[in-house]
Amino acid sequence: MSVHLEFLVEDSSGASLLEHVVPQILGPPGQPHTWRIKAYKGIGRLPPGLKPGADAAKRILLDRLPQLLQGYGKTPGIDAVVVVVDSDARPCAAFLQELNAMLEACTSQPPQTLFRLAIEEVEAWYLGDMEAILAAYPRAKKSVLAKYQQDVPCGTWELLADAVRPGGAAQLRRTGWPLPGQVKHEWADAIGPRMDIERNASPSFRKLRDGLRRLVG
Repeated sequence: MSVHLEFLVEDSSGASLLEHVVPQILGPPGQPHTWRIKAYKGIGRLPPGLKPGADAAKRILLDRLPQLLQGYGKTPGIDAVVVVVDSDARPCAAFLQELNAMLEACTSQPPQTLFRLAIEEVEAWYLGDMEAILAAYPRAKKSVLAKYQQDVPCGTWELLADAVRPGGAAQLRRTGWPLPGQVKHEWADAIGPRMDIERNASPSFRKLRDGLRRLVG
């Protein structure tokens, strides 16, 4: 049976990563499952009372999420929605509880919804596959990578930058935006195609993988 999924992701680099790994999990598009991946321009926060508190044109994910889910519930052909965000500094259990409470409070029936958190940032999922990082960046500093403990908050993107880029995170901070965003896209396109979903050691990545498999039965 074919299943259609809608993915909502907080930024475009995370969406780029999913473009590479979702086909590994679900198979090629249309064989038999289909999906669409939508990138937003930041995570934001859930609005009080489920009422959107920001301009829709700003495309901030959590600000729009209650309205989005209720809209999807009225849209034929959508079997499930997958919301992928970074946990950042939030306690994961409390954040998931907040998201699920929002889902239960929706006034119109939303579709089946799966929330998945990258701990602390999506770079944790790259660091779950050290072989993929070294294939993409053969000169990466193994001593820096060796410091990483899976899904332990540590300044995840900074650690990856220190491992694979000359000048590391400090140079990215000095240069400022948009370079950090560009580098995150580079990582998605360099490391993402080399990732192996079965060997990935990140617990939060495995929860994404296994959750998607359950959704499609």
